[in-house]
Amino acid sequence: MIAMTIASMPTSPRQPLTGVRVLDLSRVLAGPWCTQTLADLGADVIKVERPSSPDHSGGDDTRGWGPPFLKDRDGQDTAEAAYYLGTNRNKRSITVDVSRPEGQTLIRRIAEQSDVFVENYKVGDMARYGLDASSLRALNPRLVYCSITGFGQTGPYRDRAGYDYAVQGMGGLMSVTGPSRAEIADDQSGGGPQKVGVAVADLFTGMYASTAILAALRHRDLTGEGQSIDMALLDTQVAMLANLGANYLTTGVAPQRVGNAHQNIVPYQVFEVADGHMIVAVGNDSQFAKFCEVAGCAELARDPRFERNAGRVRHRQHLVPQLAALMKQRMRADWLAALEAAKVPCGPINDLADVFADPQVQHREMTVHMPHPLADTLRLVASPMKFSATPVQYRRPPPLLGEHTAQVLTELGLRAEEIDALKRANAI
Repeated sequence: MIAMTIASMPTSPRQPLTGVRVLDLSRVLAGPWCTQTLADLGADVIKVERPSSPDHSGGDDTRGWGPPFLKDRDGQDTAEAAYYLGTNRNKRSITVDVSRPEGQTLIRRIAEQSDVFVENYKVGDMARYGLDASSLRALNPRLVYCSITGFGQTGPYRDRAGYDYAVQGMGGLMSVTGPSRAEIADDQSGGGPQKVGVAVADLFTGMYASTAILAALRHRDLTGEGQSIDMALLDTQVAMLANLGANYLTTGVAPQRVGNAHQNIVPYQVFEVADGHMIVAVGNDSQFAKFCEVAGCAELARDPRFERNAGRVRHRQHLVPQLAALMKQRMRADWLAALEAAKVPCGPINDLADVFADPQVQHREMTVHMPHPLADTLRLVASPMKFSATPVQYRRPPPLLGEHTAQVLTELGLRAEEIDALKRANAI
């Protein structure tokens, strides 16, 4: 498998966010996804986690969200879950108990020397600790303060805890994901609304948050003033509805589930073939005509009902069964070769073993190998961002809990005896 390794990584004296310090009080997924993106771009991300306690709790919850866990050099499970490893590279970890006055003072000191503050605590928690946006920006007016919650800092749901799964349901995504009513009736196997296989509301919120932070940094560079950013999973999920949201707002008709088909394009769906399934993604009328030639049904492309996409959408119940019957007659490899030669978009349905063995994925170096203190090597999914002048660098593996506490506090100017005093007070 072709993968980028530390030795083969391009180096650059600077990255886009070199010199930007991010104080990260987020955990689980949306916040860490945001800050990993910033870290990949060169920011110094200081991840603040709960200190270990006698019951072994502490740190980001996802450290324990396994199996699977990273294997050590003897093949035994470590305490580092793959979930945590996938969202926290290029960061430094410090442990601080923000519920203690000494911990709050420490966070304020770091915030005074930071450019960005990211948190995903419940609404009001940061204010209770004196670490809310107004308090910290009074100390550092240049600070960009980003809050990530389920429902935002305002509104009737502001005090509710927000989880990706619930937000996918509340935000409409599950109403358009899953088998159609016709599919359920045909196979009698049940079914209904389904969530997406990964936590897309969290991930999209993290990406929107990173974009918002970059925009706020640009504004600060021009004006000298930071600002507050209020990100909500539900807002993001509603925005993600994209064309389906526009469809509803244009017509007043709520889209229904169409399974693996497309609401606005036909044929654009999964088809059963002789040895499995594949995707056909016809995007325009010319491609449909080419598809029909390959499939041996050129007359369908000349049928007035089907020659234009709008007609194919309106008459999909007549067209799709005919295409489905044809697709079952040939093997997937035959279809893929013929359709690709005709420039008709199509593709297999890969599992993750297929994905990471794919020659294009390997060529694009979408796996990165990093050293890790507990294992010989750590394999992670690489960043998709490709820069010509300032490539992403993989500087640090996901940190161990509190790995950099002494280092960061020393950089902050604390003496060894001060750090020891904070340890005795259980503040770090």
